[in-house]
Amino acid sequence: MAKALIVYATRTGETEKIGNLIAEGIRFSGHEAELLKVTDIKKGEDLKGYDAVILGSPTYHGEMVQGMKTLLFMAEKAELEGKVGGAFGSFGWSGEAPDRIFETMKNIFKMNMVSIPLRLKSANLGGGMKMAQDYGREISEKL
Repeated sequence: MAKALIVYATRTGETEKIGNLIAEGIRFSGHEAELLKVTDIKKGEDLKGYDAVILGSPTYHGEMVQGMKTLLFMAEKAELEGKVGGAFGSFGWSGEAPDRIFETMKNIFKMNMVSIPLRLKSANLGGGMKMAQDYGREISEKL
């Protein structure tokens, strides 16, 4: 059984909801999923020991929140190359944060990324619950 870590930053709780649904999708597929708030990660080594790392942040004023930016700098030393990765986030207007996280994980960390980042306005709108669970299943297929 593979083990995935989902780390999220949130302002309103929406990104946390999405992270929980991704974790469900991973668990439905028979793997372990641990969900942590970005402030629970104190150093890059906290990301070690997982087969997959999935990072999520809301987009706020066209950017990811500061806690996720800090985590990405710490993650550079976490030896994530080749591990399965995914990125997700919620947004009100533009939704750039998941794309920036995804590109960093793919091009800087050299992770084995799922097809695309998951961008949702809300887990409760337009099939968001199923989309987030399916994203977890897609991650599981790469494990």
